[in-house]
Amino acid sequence: MAAKVAQDAPPSQEDVAALLDFFQVFADRCHHAKEKWGLFPHMGEAGVPCMGGPLGVMLCDHVRAQALRRQMKEALLLLGGDTDARRRFVEAANQYVDLMDQHIAREDQVLFPMAQEVTTAQEDAKLVEAFGELEQQGVGEGVHERYHHLVEELASKYL
Repeated sequence: MAAKVAQDAPPSQEDVAALLDFFQVFADRCHHAKEKWGLFPHMGEAGVPCMGGPLGVMLCDHVRAQALRRQMKEALLLLGGDTDARRRFVEAANQYVDLMDQHIAREDQVLFPMAQEVTTAQEDAKLVEAFGELEQQGVGEGVHERYHHLVEELASKYL
């Protein structure tokens, strides 16, 4: 989508708004919430420092992602003929993609292996149960499936 905006052929505002909603609900209220309210406190109780180190970096990523989404959303309202808004949208979108690529790599290479080291099988089962409750409260029934469909639809349009 950012490439289309950069080429002065912006996608529909509805598609961009739907993707930003996906980022907010699926990433923030589902995935990041599970880390912030479930995994990170568990790891902190197990002795992993909550400030600084890997957990602090992950929390900073979450805050940065929210700021970039806000920037994209603000620019979206002006995308039509506003060259500066297009530039701001493209910059924020590209930074968001880079941040999420780095964030996922940090999860896979550092956070999740570290979590496995400090989590017993019983604790893991409790976390999985808590994650289910957080998802139910934060996003609701059937939302996961709706977003998977949305991502497939948008990918077929823009990739």
